[in-house]
Amino acid sequence: MRLKVQVVIESESGEAEMVQEVAKLERHGLRPESLGLTLSGAKALLQEVQRVMATHQSAEYVTQQLACPNCGRIRSQKGKHQVVFRTLFGAVRLESPRLYPCGCCRKEAPRSFSPLAALLPERTAPELAYLETKFAALISYGLTAELLAEVLPTSGEINAAGVHRNVQRVAQRLEAELGEEKGQFIEGCQRDWDALPPPGPPITVGLDSGFVHAKAQESRGEGWFKVIAGKSVPVEGIPKCFASVQAYDPKPKRRLFELLKAQGLQANQQMTFLSDGAEDVRELPLYLSPESEHWLDWFHVSMRLTGMGQLAKGLANEQAEGPETAPAAPPEEASEETLDLDAGEIGKQLERVKWFLWHGNAPRALETIEDVEDALDLLSQEGESRRKLVTAVREFGRYIEANQNFIPNSYEAASVKSPPASF
Repeated sequence: MRLKVQVVIESESGEAEMVQEVAKLERHGLRPESLGLTLSGAKALLQEVQRVMATHQSAEYVTQQLACPNCGRIRSQKGKHQVVFRTLFGAVRLESPRLYPCGCCRKEAPRSFSPLAALLPERTAPELAYLETKFAALISYGLTAELLAEVLPTSGEINAAGVHRNVQRVAQRLEAELGEEKGQFIEGCQRDWDALPPPGPPITVGLDSGFVHAKAQESRGEGWFKVIAGKSVPVEGIPKCFASVQAYDPKPKRRLFELLKAQGLQANQQMTFLSDGAEDVRELPLYLSPESEHWLDWFHVSMRLTGMGQLAKGLANEQAEGPETAPAAPPEEASEETLDLDAGEIGKQLERVKWFLWHGNAPRALETIEDVEDALDLLSQEGESRRKLVTAVREFGRYIEANQNFIPNSYEAASVKSPPASF
């Protein structure tokens, strides 16, 4: 079987202006690998159709620009050159003549100009830039180039450096579209918010931070930068992610606000922000919405308590294997409660801390943490496990003290099926 694929270009009246053959296909016998189009054949077919279509479109546009828009005279040509335009289906080379302005507009227009070059200032099709940016956000630049070359007729013209440049251009354009940074984005008053249409379902936003190793570094201790990342999850709709680099991003609050605005956020809509408790992360979502709640993400509390529980088990095992030790302080200098806290009881006290925090009782949790610190000070047992546990308990106490106003009653929230206390 022989198959010819032709492109027929018709005029507005329906008459055929041009018929051009773009592919010839032959099939001998039916096999699974020869049924229909193959990947290589489809890529070649799309590339040729794209070339014919783009060439005709550009030639028609240039012909329309030959006449002066003011007086209608045909403008003379200075010369011709080619414009290379990168598309999803291969790069196309388009004829782009330079034109002289006619006498009626010579004073205003430049000496010569190229209409096609002015129409295509960026030589990459928007869809190709979109795919490059999308995949570069998920995998490396090199793998992005390999993936696109595998499924698209790029003819090897997409490489890691080109993907990197296009991603940078897209990022710069998006940055330029952001508005000015503000300290707060709440506008209007309660009367204005009551007049708004019924809001959408609640939105939950999770925020976290971490340090990322920079590409260029002079030593192991250098080249780290802090990244704040998050995810906005509406009850109905598509979740959206965002990120910013601390000390480099001049508009982190604006970036988060625009993301929420793109999800349809209204001033009368309920929101819940969950953060890891770091000061800069906790302050980022403040004053974005009048109906927002700000809570400490339970995951980070539980993670720290789990680590301290493992250290307490290790300390108890060391104490059980070693000789019995007496308290370092005499009984009259220690309280009755702290004397009963040996290494084995410390784990139980940490479970009490977890119970208090789960029920939103931060003051009682801080009191119990202080008791655990006193018990560790009274232990005469020395060792790496005790030192690590003392450090962890003290850091956890400072962490809870700084975030005690942002600890919800997770038990009550889970009972009434409120927004999650953790992502």
